[in-house]
Amino acid sequence: MDSDLIKLVNRLQDTFSNLGGELDMPQLVVVGSQSAGKSSVLENIVGRDFLPRGQGIVTRRPLVLQLIHTPSPDPAAPTYTEWGQFLHIDKRFTDYHEIRKEIEQETFRVAGQNKGISKLPISLKIYSPDVLDLTLVDLPGLTKIPVGDQPSDIERQIRGLVVEYISKPNSVILAVSAANVDLANSDALKLARSVDPQGRRTIGVLSKLDLMDAGTNALDILTGRVYPLKLGFIGVVNRSQQDINSEKSLPDALDSEAEFFRSHAAYRNIAHKNGTKYLARTLNQVLMNHIRDKLPDMKARLNTLMGQAQQELNSFGDAAIYGDKNQQGGLILRLMNKFAHDFVASIEGTKVDISTKELSGGARIYYIFNDVFGHALASIDSTSNLDNQDIRTAIRNSTGPRPSLFVPESAFDLLVKPQIKLLESPSLRCVELVYEELVKICHNCTSVELERFPRLHAQLIECVSELLRERLGPTSEYAQSLIEIQAAYINTNHPAFISGSAAAAQAATSPAPKPAQPSRPQSNEPINGVPALEDDDESSAAEEPVGTNGVLSRDGRSVSSTLHDRTRVTGSAPTAKASLSKPHPAQGPRHSSAHSQVTQPGAPGTSPHTARETFLNYFFGQNGPGPIAGSTVDRSHSPAPVPTGRDISNAETSGPTGLMAGKRTLDGNNAAFDMKSLGRHIEAISSSEPGSQITLREEMETSLIRSLIASYFSIVRQSIQDLIPKAIMHFLVNYTSQQVQNRLVASLYKHELFADLLNEDEALVAERTRVKALLDAYKEAFKTLSEVNLKPI
Repeated sequence: MDSDLIKLVNRLQDTFSNLGGELDMPQLVVVGSQSAGKSSVLENIVGRDFLPRGQGIVTRRPLVLQLIHTPSPDPAAPTYTEWGQFLHIDKRFTDYHEIRKEIEQETFRVAGQNKGISKLPISLKIYSPDVLDLTLVDLPGLTKIPVGDQPSDIERQIRGLVVEYISKPNSVILAVSAANVDLANSDALKLARSVDPQGRRTIGVLSKLDLMDAGTNALDILTGRVYPLKLGFIGVVNRSQQDINSEKSLPDALDSEAEFFRSHAAYRNIAHKNGTKYLARTLNQVLMNHIRDKLPDMKARLNTLMGQAQQELNSFGDAAIYGDKNQQGGLILRLMNKFAHDFVASIEGTKVDISTKELSGGARIYYIFNDVFGHALASIDSTSNLDNQDIRTAIRNSTGPRPSLFVPESAFDLLVKPQIKLLESPSLRCVELVYEELVKICHNCTSVELERFPRLHAQLIECVSELLRERLGPTSEYAQSLIEIQAAYINTNHPAFISGSAAAAQAATSPAPKPAQPSRPQSNEPINGVPALEDDDESSAAEEPVGTNGVLSRDGRSVSSTLHDRTRVTGSAPTAKASLSKPHPAQGPRHSSAHSQVTQPGAPGTSPHTARETFLNYFFGQNGPGPIAGSTVDRSHSPAPVPTGRDISNAETSGPTGLMAGKRTLDGNNAAFDMKSLGRHIEAISSSEPGSQITLREEMETSLIRSLIASYFSIVRQSIQDLIPKAIMHFLVNYTSQQVQNRLVASLYKHELFADLLNEDEALVAERTRVKALLDAYKEAFKTLSEVNLKPI
């Protein structure tokens, strides 16, 4: 049985090379520098010329050479007794010249013509009665620099290829070195020592002993006194290039080699331990002993590989059940239930293989509700798209031809409903985002067993996606109806709106009382009717109305002020002298009028309280439901408001003011209204340019409307932020989770669909066939190795 060890390994190597097995077979790996004589050594062992020859690098692909000893020829047998056979072509080669040509052509086919190398091996078997059972791997020779059109990193490529083979523990290294080169410069021994430091699986071969300088010999190296190796050094003498050119036969070359060792004075005593024939016998014995030593490891490795192959085969399932309808139906039901369970578990967060690297499943839906949707609603400013002109126009349109004593409620309704509609877009987008996440969850619900049936998997995803699409419409419609419900009835009786709006309006429009400052000197009286600079700044800061979200209300620029600015182009000096001068150009006209009312208690038509306080007291009833006695403002005795502009130093104090005041032409004359141009005038007045004037009452009404809109919008926003996620969970998420299994069974559990749904992927069928064949090969190899006699020779 020992003689069959190498044949067994060769058979296993062929099997696993075709099937892609991971079992490393014991083999002899030939390593050496370029032109060190590796190919000549192999030819001497075989006894035939069959390897390519030439200048430079010739061996550019690994050659796995299996030598198989055949019995002596029988006279009744075929005419040929020796032949070669490649693994990549099903043909027997009886002519060794054809074997050489096939090696060259296969090398060119894969490695190309540019002297590059390839890791893909060429497998060659040689059957002959003149060879011993051996398995050798001939590798490209080690080089230093690229020549010709070789890649610049050819040295690194060759070294990487050689190390890949010799680093396997089951490989025996055959390090070939030329005897006419110092052994200290041997690249083969250097690489062998890097992977086999103790020299336990390295055989040294010295070639070109006949080419050493006269008076020198390699006796010390061959006897192991220079570089000790456990398996020793063996010297060989190959044919010279002249012998090859003269076509000297290999049998004659072997006779010449034997005569060289017998006649050499230094080698005659060790001639029986040198030469090609001794090398072949030694390699055969070393390989068999190495195989025998590695058998326990090979068995253990085979056990592991069989377990892995069996587990992989089980994951593919058994194809024998697909012919039975009952078994097919049971399999489809099981896969449906598993798919539905994974879908619901991903939403609920109870899935076994939950990712710890990123949010997934239901956690992403919560993120949409809390962060994406919440931030989208919070970023909406309730009055950012409403300027003072819009609010003033809405108030005037709501009163019709009659003046109003109060802020009309219809104006508030008219303004707040479009603002509520701003919540519709983020709400619908929230529905779409949750729908998209559910579709992603559906696509991620898979398993190894389900991947065997791509059509079934695709139908499951399509069925759940269709259910989600059906629920997307009702969910979006309900979310839209929630916004419409909020806009359909403006509940001004809401407790939060009553208390919040009153406090907000009070804070927004009432001026803060000036605290007494005893440390200041008593020189704050107005001088010539003009207040001091610091007092005026403080009063303007205290009386500046605060808009929504802490933004100051904007002062419009009146039409008359714009015309006055244009009048300044003519350079009218008397107009400039008559204009009202201010100590600070940034003060608004409403500040000066309000300040004059506060600082002149003796003025007619005024009271100790400001007009703003009177207006708010009338609405919110600090002293009862009606207005405070004496708190009304006599508009005929109140000072005329100063027009607003960027620079009011040239604004005239005399002349009619107001929105319907007459226009002033460029020459300074007043012009009566022409009824034909009234449309253009109203259009100009209604424009949003900063020239339109705002009165004190309009300012208070605008501020009040802004506060009321902000208060009510906040209530609606909180309600929508709470109701939209609930609606999505009820109409979309929970409904789909509850109905997904019923929908799958109703749509796909049909006997006529079983065969199509259980149609396996072709690549998977091929992979299962390969794994099954590999498992059978593992079992057969393990059985054969178990019968091998382990008794040492």
